[in-house]
Amino acid sequence: MLVCSGLHRPLERSNELIQAVSVALQHGKVDRTHLIILAPGRTIPPELSRAFTIVPHQLPGRSELEEIARGVATEEGELPGQPGELARVLDSAAGLTASEAENAFALSIVRHACLEPAELWEAKSRVLADGTALRLHQGGGCFADLGGLSSLKDFAVASLRHDRPADTQPRGLLLLGVPGTGKSAFAKALAFEAQRPCLSFDLGALMGSLVGQTEEQTRRALATLDAMSPCICFLDEIEKALGASRGGQGTHEVNQRMRGALLTWMQDHTSDVYLVATSNDISALPPELTRAGRFDAVFFLDLPDQDQQSAIWQIHRERYQIATDDAAPDCRDWTGAEIEGCCRLARMMGLSLAEASDYVIPVAHTAAESVTALREWASGRCLDADLPGPYRRQRTAPGRRAIDRGRGARERGAGERHHATNETRPAELETIYYEYRRIEPTDRNAERNPRRPT
Repeated sequence: MLVCSGLHRPLERSNELIQAVSVALQHGKVDRTHLIILAPGRTIPPELSRAFTIVPHQLPGRSELEEIARGVATEEGELPGQPGELARVLDSAAGLTASEAENAFALSIVRHACLEPAELWEAKSRVLADGTALRLHQGGGCFADLGGLSSLKDFAVASLRHDRPADTQPRGLLLLGVPGTGKSAFAKALAFEAQRPCLSFDLGALMGSLVGQTEEQTRRALATLDAMSPCICFLDEIEKALGASRGGQGTHEVNQRMRGALLTWMQDHTSDVYLVATSNDISALPPELTRAGRFDAVFFLDLPDQDQQSAIWQIHRERYQIATDDAAPDCRDWTGAEIEGCCRLARMMGLSLAEASDYVIPVAHTAAESVTALREWASGRCLDADLPGPYRRQRTAPGRRAIDRGRGARERGAGERHHATNETRPAELETIYYEYRRIEPTDRNAERNPRRPT
């Protein structure tokens, strides 16, 4: 038996070595000799791929990590004595290789004279940042920092309860909504409420320049997620990585293989990994990703209503120390992120909220057409994040407004046309009539030849 460590590198560059190994393997069948190659990835040349059996080596589990910890922490007081404290240490080291865990344990003992979970989390965060597309989130957000989203919060907490049946495994959530409505903040706050680590999965960082590198990095990241379970996996703006490819044919094929590996893992994985994916344009996602069974539910996060805006104002007033007598400006069509931005600008520039609001232009105005189309698509297709049941565009909470796109000009134009013609419908209905057809009210010829809405 011949064990070769690192032989995969010379095999990639030398055709003569590939031929020599192939001949040796043929003779080995008669001489009963075996060749074992230790490599960090599946980088066997195509000429030898059928001659080797690839045996993946899994990341160490809790029992193996405990053996490593006991081998490093040999002095009295270095290893936690209580079972609960030892479990916290092992959870903080989950997802590391044996050598990485050994180094992290040794560093913790040198700095703190014991195995400190916070030190291990910091070491793991550095390892993940250097070698994978995963980033460990260590924020302190919670549900109390998010105004509204009561239905979404209740659903997530119920699906992650500890007393759920053992034969039911939660899949996760797909959050669709207007940018700035709290999708990313919810994923991080859910990790705090569920007492799980939150891993941000950057799918774009999986793309490699070498052949097979993307697939290998995808498998490694998914294996790390399985090893770190239970955890929350956060996929932000998933449509940009898994939507239609805009590159060449080679980029499209790599994207297809990466998507296939992720979909297979989503369907077959048995680890306790809860996916929270966000999207601003679900129409760009492939239908196989959004079908039933991939996620537990698809929620739509609309613009906050007046009551939710009041709660969001209160949260950020306390955060940025805004005086209670500083009146809030007119914030119709504002998202939570825009309310936070107004409070931050007021604190940073020493302005009142009304003065700071002059620097805030809501996305509902800058991208009114996209937001309206998103609302129309979500109506009846997604669950409402605020109210129980499906989202309906007409089913709005008290105080919620529709997006205003030059309402005054349209009403004036519609009123003039109403008095200039013999039509009997009021100006308000005529305004809605033209808004529905997406036709400018001043174009009377378009009414006789209506175009299909885009």
